[in-house]
Parts: sequence; structure tokens; C-alpha cells
Amino acid sequence: MRQFSPSAVKRLLLDPNWLRLALRLRGSVIPAILPEVLFCVAFGVLISAADIYIVNLHWPVLGSLIPSIVLGLLLVFRTNTAYERFWEGRRQWGNIINASRNLTRLMWTAIDEQTAADRQGKIKAVNLVGAFAIATKQHLRHQTFVELQPFLAPHEYQELQSVQNVPLRIALWIESYLHQQHCCGQLSLYQLTYMDELLVLLVDALGSCERILKTPIPLAYAIHLKQLLLLYCLLLPFQLVDDLGWLTGPMVGLIAFTLFGVEEIGIEIENPFGRDLNDLPLDAICITMQQNIHDLISTPAPHQSSLDDVVIPHDHDHYSS
Repeated sequence: MRQFSPSAVKRLLLDPNWLRLALRLRGSVIPAILPEVLFCVAFGVLISAADIYIVNLHWPVLGSLIPSIVLGLLLVFRTNTAYERFWEGRRQWGNIINASRNLTRLMWTAIDEQTAADRQGKIKAVNLVGAFAIATKQHLRHQTFVELQPFLAPHEYQELQSVQNVPLRIALWIESYLHQQHCCGQLSLYQLTYMDELLVLLVDALGSCERILKTPIPLAYAIHLKQLLLLYCLLLPFQLVDDLGWLTGPMVGLIAFTLFGVEEIGIEIENPFGRDLNDLPLDAICITMQQNIHDLISTPAPHQSSLDDVVIPHDHDHYSS
């Protein structure tokens, strides 16, 4: 068993980064649960005053009304379910990142440029792959698609105003471009098939993210857990008042802070596509993808290319990192 020296413990306690993180409010759930915690503290103080000045309110039998182990299991299940949704969202965005990088790389190297117009068309198509990620982000956040305007022609941007699923329409444009290049002899059937598989991965990831977004935790379960949490915290003062006296309120507040905090974390991460600090950094992911595409476009594309020697992975889990 590892032994910690007193100097190591002292460094841990005095580490400014550790203390700064422990005392940080931004990104924590404290602002969200503060009203509930203060309410429980006030109720505990009220019970203490009534017990001291009016009548004995010490009822330890109330401790068996809601077994703490049952409440703990419910909280663990709630948090685990929310984290599974968070991690599944991150995994699907990993699929989008990897499939986008492979698709843009193959488009840039496999499609030959005969004229300046061919190059501009290829640049536009490669940028559409980055636009797909941006559109997916905005689609999951139910926001407008103004961010897409620099990547689209005016008539394309106008067309998207009446489209329900913008990322799917952009995927259709990418597929149309690939099939057009195949018809013009710029892509072999083998190359087209492989790129279509990557495009399918993008659309599949979009569908998985939509499933997470549109299938929230059942409302009845969320309500019941909140009711049990509140009832448990309101019964605590009756169990503690005889032993703690005026300290009952602060102790109930500390316990409420722990329980409501765990529940609030589950609430915050069950939809990982928002703009909160605890959500996935989709803005940063999209910016990184745009930078990768910009770096790719700045690299001269070869005039002749072939994917005949490319080893195609058949296991789609290759794109899940």
C-alpha cells in the first residue's frame, strides 16, 4: 500500500491549482442547487428552534421511512444513465471527426483537377464536409444556421431556410458531388464506394446524436427522484435535532448539497450538446475541423491519384475514437 509522507500531503493541500479547482464556482452545480440547499438549511434551523423552545421534535423513526441505500442507488443509476448519454455523444462526435478527416483527405487526393473550375468545385465540396459538422452542431442546439453562410452560395443558403434537417441536405450535396465526379471519370467505382461509406458514417453519427437529444430521461423518473430527495432532506432535521441542536440546519444543508449536487450533475450532462461548461466543446471541435480542412486545402493536390493500394478497414469501430 502506498504511503504518503507529511510533506507530500502538505504539498497536496497547499497546491494552488487543487484549491482553485475545489473552490471554483464557474462550471460547478452550486449556483443551480443553492436555492434547494438554503431552503433545507432554513427548514433545519426552524426545526431546531421549535425543538428547543416549543416541543421535542426528535423522531428517529423517520430515518427508516426512506432508506438511504435506496436513495443512493437511485442517484447512482441516474448519474450513470446521464454519463452514458454524455459519453455516447462524445463517441459519435469522434466518429464525425475521424470520418470527416478521412473523407476530405481522400476527396483532395483522389479527385483530379483538370481546370481551375475543378479545383474550386473540389474546395467547395471539401468545405461542405466541415459545414456538415457545423450544421450538426446547430441542428442539435436548435439554433439558426448563420454560421454556415460563408461556406455556401447564396441560393444554397436560401434553400436551407426551408429545410427541416440541414445536415442531411448538406450530406446529399456532398454525395451528389461525388457521383458527379464518378460520372465524369474523376473517381472510380471503388473510390466512390469507399467515400460513400465514410459519408454513411457521418449520417449515422447524426442519427445517433438525434436519438440522444430526442430521448430524454423519462419525466416520471426525474420527478420521483426529486420528490424523494426533497422528502429525505426534510425528514433529516427530525432525526438529527436531538444530537446537534442549532447545528442541525448546517448539517442538513451539507447533506442536501451532496445529494442535490449529484442529481444536478446528471441533469447537466444528460444533454451533452448544449452550451454549458459541462457539455461537449462542440464549438472548439468544429473550429479544429475547419482548421484541418484549411491546412488540407493549402496542400497541393496530386494530379494523378488512386486508391487501389489503400487498405480499407471493414470494422467501423475504427472511426469511434
